[in-house]
Amino acid sequence: MLIKRKKTWERPEREVTPEEIYLKRRDFVKMMGVAGVGAGLLTNGIDIFDLFGKKDDEKLIKIPETPTSHLYPAKKNAKYTVDRKITDELVAARYNNFYEFSSFKSVWKHVDEMEVRPWQVEVGGLVERPRVYDIDELVREMPLEERLYRFRCVEAWAMTVPWTGFPMSALIKKVSPLSSAKYIRMRTFHNKKWALQQKLRFWLPWPYEEGLTMEEAMNELTFLATGIYGHELPKQHGAPVRLVVPWKYGFKNIKSIVRIDFVEDEPKTFWNTLVPDEYDFTANVNPEVPHPRWSQATERIIDTDERVPTIKYNGYGEFVARMYGKR
Repeated sequence: MLIKRKKTWERPEREVTPEEIYLKRRDFVKMMGVAGVGAGLLTNGIDIFDLFGKKDDEKLIKIPETPTSHLYPAKKNAKYTVDRKITDELVAARYNNFYEFSSFKSVWKHVDEMEVRPWQVEVGGLVERPRVYDIDELVREMPLEERLYRFRCVEAWAMTVPWTGFPMSALIKKVSPLSSAKYIRMRTFHNKKWALQQKLRFWLPWPYEEGLTMEEAMNELTFLATGIYGHELPKQHGAPVRLVVPWKYGFKNIKSIVRIDFVEDEPKTFWNTLVPDEYDFTANVNPEVPHPRWSQATERIIDTDERVPTIKYNGYGEFVARMYGKR
């Protein structure tokens, strides 16, 4: 009988990655997900996509060309400014949470298949004038302006971003809510073809939903953003329209909205449904209330790594504190 003795450098055939899988990283990740290994795109804390090379920085910021591109940049509203340096655009584009696409900050690597035109936003529920808006129709009807806001993530990092968009109150007035409407529920897309995480983590409560009280939604700070840094939103920032509520933690700032409903009861939300002890419905920035797993007393500025004290309501107390009494 002929017995072959393997050399020390030889690997069993079962351990060799097939060439076609090596060359097609997306297929590889899907294979890993089916096997249960890559369901969260996690390998000892490494983004699997990084194992197959990185895209060039010039591909990092892809600005869509749309029928309303000419409306940017919009006029700056000097009332909404801050005493912090604006975060470098490349840094902000590289550092995002968008769990439909990735569990890591490198969301920009995973959004290519997403399509932001055509796009509709349906507004309904307890309103007198429900309506389905084409996104470009919506942008044309609204008073676009640029506002500089602080942004504070529940993970204790922060940035300062110039958003372009319109106050949510302008949209609310157009649809005339009924007196029975006490809350607003917002929903993002559900498309497993675009968003691999929605396919692999099928047990999570997709689509992503968030909510505000009517008083919060009507607050002058509450903003629906369609642009950033003087141009339309790239996909990783929540194109084509997202919520910005700067006194709340970042997970409240739902991205890529497709539906807005006016409802009577407090709506269920994505993170509050998953981990209610860690992510409450209100989610106001508060250095005095630690997250169960880390302190909220300070925050890290993402482009400088500077650690600075966290300010209650993220520095917007004069605009919002009255809504919460002593909270």
